[in-house]
Amino acid sequence: MIHSELPIPKGKKVILFDGVCNLCNSAINLIIQRDKKRVFLYASLQSSIGKQLAAERRIDLSKVDSILLIEPGNAYYQKSSAALHIAKQLSGGYPILAAFLIIPTAIRDVIYDIIARNRYRWFGKKEHCMIPTPELKALFLDS
Repeated sequence: MIHSELPIPKGKKVILFDGVCNLCNSAINLIIQRDKKRVFLYASLQSSIGKQLAAERRIDLSKVDSILLIEPGNAYYQKSSAALHIAKQLSGGYPILAAFLIIPTAIRDVIYDIIARNRYRWFGKKEHCMIPTPELKALFLDS
């Protein structure tokens, strides 16, 4: 069992994302819109909190270029597994995407890795991490 040193509210899950990636920021905005139960909190991989959460789980961020989903005291997921476990919690038709979890991780992650490797070229990159609006600030651990 993983014990986090950071106080994460009970029942919440944390999404760590690349804060300078346009694709990642668009995905986070979509998740915020579809997270009707407010299950998720957010932090960029570049933030001190993101780095601390990764370090507590012995995740080497120099080798990670993906989204991470942390379920405190339980597990963490990365790459396609993170995306699909996030989709399960969203409103609309997104939970049906979790059916792809039956496909072996190695196969799913090949597609994920192609997109991750090319995300800056295809979607662009920001100079700085996104700054949440005042109404969304409470959802971000590093704001």
